[in-house]
Amino acid sequence: MSFPLYAPAEEHDMLRETVRALADDKIAPRAAEADETGEFPWEVYKALVAADLHAVHVPEQYGGAGADALATVIVIEEVARACASSSLIPAVNKLGTVPLLLSASEELKSRYLPPVARGEAMFSYALSEPEAGSDAAAMKTRAVLDGDHYVLDGVKMWITNAGVSEYYTVMAVTDPSAGARGISAFVVEKSDEGVSFGPKERKLGIKGSPTRQVILEGVRVPAWRMIGEPGTGFKTALATLDHTRITIAAQALGIAQGAL
Repeated sequence: MSFPLYAPAEEHDMLRETVRALADDKIAPRAAEADETGEFPWEVYKALVAADLHAVHVPEQYGGAGADALATVIVIEEVARACASSSLIPAVNKLGTVPLLLSASEELKSRYLPPVARGEAMFSYALSEPEAGSDAAAMKTRAVLDGDHYVLDGVKMWITNAGVSEYYTVMAVTDPSAGARGISAFVVEKSDEGVSFGPKERKLGIKGSPTRQVILEGVRVPAWRMIGEPGTGFKTALATLDHTRITIAAQALGIAQGAL
């Protein structure tokens, strides 16, 4: 019995076939090794980039494929079917860049989205902290205005692909008196002075995707790297999660199919 109303469009079915073929050919054979060594699967990343499947959600105007939400989750599901760690490449690229797509200035988008679309950089998302997991508004990371820069200090916890990604969307408190409305979002680069990473967390699975602390010690970020207006960071963070929860569901579905 079929439900044509809910059936994916033909291009979605074709995309699934393309990703599955790539996953069977290039990703599945490396999955066990990535899990055993705990090393990031760079060869898989290169294969995804070559097929333009590493960040399909980036709009065409920034050099991306401009794929819709359904196409994006099909990619993630099919990659996860072969290798859970590898599926975090398209998933985290989306998670890290959605804040820019939702709230950033044109200047910020045109600077940071094209390198992701070209496969030159990945983008991680840094919201959680040791004392602020489910209660993210309790975060302690501070961003203090100093001339035309903000100075960031704090520790972000459980950050997926930390140390591998070039760029990070970081939430920090700019107005301690305003609670959740005092949080702003910034783009931090791995190469910024004062950025470092904690040791890899020891995990039960998904070991080929590093999970580490992102440590910010006096990191000077130009004010134009703020994503959206001051105080809108938490709102952007929550709106981002609304867009990306479905990617985690797709990952889970792919892992289940692979297990079955």
